[in-house]
Amino acid sequence: MALIELKNISKTYYLGQINVVAVENISLEITEGEFIAIMGPSGSGKSTLMHILGLLDKPSKGNYKLTGKEVSELTDNELAVLRNRFIGFVFQQFNLLPRMSARENVALPLIYSDGKMSTDEILLLEKVGLKDRINHKPNELSGGQQQKVAIARALINKPLIILADEPTGDLDTKSGKEIIDILKNLNDTGITVIMVTHEEKLAEYAKRIIRLQDGKIISDRTVSSRVFPAGKTITMAHLENIPLKHKSNMVSIFGIQKIGNYFSQAIRSLLSNKTRSILSILGVLIGVASVIAMLALGTGAREEVKKRISSLGSNLLVVRPGSQRLGGISLETGSVTRLTLQDVNEIEEKVFGIDKVAGYLTGRGQVVYSGKNWNTRIEGTTADYPDIRNSHPETGRFFTKSETINRAKVAVIGKTVVKELFGDKNPLGEFIKIKGIDFQVIGVLPEKGATGFRDEDDEIVIPINTAMYRLLGREYIDYIDVQVINSDLMDNVSERIKKLIVSLHRLPESKTDTIDIRNMADIQETVTQTVKTFSFLLGSIAFVSLLVGGIGIMNIMLVSVTERTREIGLRKAIGANNRDILFQFIIESIDICVLGGIIGIIFGFGFSFALSKFANWSTKISFQSVILSFSFSVIIGLIFGIWPARKASKLNPIEALRYE
Repeated sequence: MALIELKNISKTYYLGQINVVAVENISLEITEGEFIAIMGPSGSGKSTLMHILGLLDKPSKGNYKLTGKEVSELTDNELAVLRNRFIGFVFQQFNLLPRMSARENVALPLIYSDGKMSTDEILLLEKVGLKDRINHKPNELSGGQQQKVAIARALINKPLIILADEPTGDLDTKSGKEIIDILKNLNDTGITVIMVTHEEKLAEYAKRIIRLQDGKIISDRTVSSRVFPAGKTITMAHLENIPLKHKSNMVSIFGIQKIGNYFSQAIRSLLSNKTRSILSILGVLIGVASVIAMLALGTGAREEVKKRISSLGSNLLVVRPGSQRLGGISLETGSVTRLTLQDVNEIEEKVFGIDKVAGYLTGRGQVVYSGKNWNTRIEGTTADYPDIRNSHPETGRFFTKSETINRAKVAVIGKTVVKELFGDKNPLGEFIKIKGIDFQVIGVLPEKGATGFRDEDDEIVIPINTAMYRLLGREYIDYIDVQVINSDLMDNVSERIKKLIVSLHRLPESKTDTIDIRNMADIQETVTQTVKTFSFLLGSIAFVSLLVGGIGIMNIMLVSVTERTREIGLRKAIGANNRDILFQFIIESIDICVLGGIIGIIFGFGFSFALSKFANWSTKISFQSVILSFSFSVIIGLIFGIWPARKASKLNPIEALRYE
């Protein structure tokens, strides 16, 4: 049975409205072990015929049988398997990958095979006389040495056929003689060699010369018959053992070794184009860092709001004097109705549904301790303050109702006051002067943090009677906190308080607007929703930047596909199928996003720390935000890498090899 059998093979290229017939009605048989030279002038169709023989191109019509198998019935993936295991290519322009050493170029076909019938690449390089050039890259080799590397690559999987397209075309006479001797020696071992050449001297080495003109065979001459030494013939039967259908296809594609090869090739590609890779990584880096920092800022803001809300207490109503407006201008608060301690007592006694009530009087004063001065906020209130504001002293105690009534000179101070006056010293039991009056420190308030430009820990809380009659000299209080038993009673209690104050101050019903009662639960909900919206907005902006980075990756990968078209053609020629190319380019995209994501996480932490340290903004990085941003970056790489990868995988191998 013939190794190769062509029957009425034709190939027509359709170039717009012009049809170019490259090969026309060629019938040909090639037996195992032949050394054939295909000759003809430029444009005679000899290269097209070799591409068809090498399964790089498909005929427009006719039949092509390889060891009795009809090639037209095979899929692209099955043809790729045959090219990898059955055929070795030696190209005129070598087609070596510049970023790989000679050894790595020779081993390249092993990435796309199981390696069961392969030869050691070092032995092959020694065989072709490149023992001392194993780790040299193509730009460090002469033309003849590069072609020897290409021959060694063609032999790595022990093929039955070597296809050489003008193998000495770009070489000097000495190097050309060395290459043709290597091909002749390979033929002597039983490997079928099919060489395309236009040189008569090279054709003399062949045992059969086929001449083409205008796409047709004009002569087919056998120079000498082939006689194999005993034991040298390579039987065609081993083709039957090649698993064309990939019975363990999923295992083959997703095997650990193959995935490792994909990643290795992807990393090499990225390193060979450092500037382009850095720019792509930079886009992802900025996106991931922005997402982490913005989410940290939003999370920190939410935590701060929760902390502030907690300090305000629950089910809280705040009663303030209303504001009178004249000509659209708001007059000073309290110009209409002024609240008194009697109002506090009346509300607590007469309004149903109230748990606790506290009045407040605020001002500022100079505080002195042991030669240290500090100007701080002074707040007079009642003994219910810790329960209403959820602000029980961290150390010490709060003043009692008895101390409030008796105008005791006791104080509970905030953390900032402790720091400024006492440093690391325990302030409990010490005496401080507030506006020249001695007060004993009986407690330290818990840390509350800052709200805007106001430090909530920079305050001193004293009994309200002491503040009114001994320190600030005022008869009226600023506002009243009312804690309601049940949130369902908030509106009802609010109306009752308003009516009571109107009655106490003998105001007409039309003047109820002079009393301002705010439901803090509603305000808290509004603030919480606002912060959530703000966080969502910041996160959305950051995700958009990550999306833009993904679009940049897609653009870079499309450019990469164009730049590496010949490389893709080479990979397909040596056995890569569409899925191999698809996965390799997708993994390159994912590699960019993973690397950009890891560096982006580091920058995100740093940026968040900078916001907290230098801008005094509350930030909190959550594990979920890190996972979210990193996962999103990988998904971006996958999604935006698919289109360029599919474009690369769909390239026709011969068209890709011809790409300039």
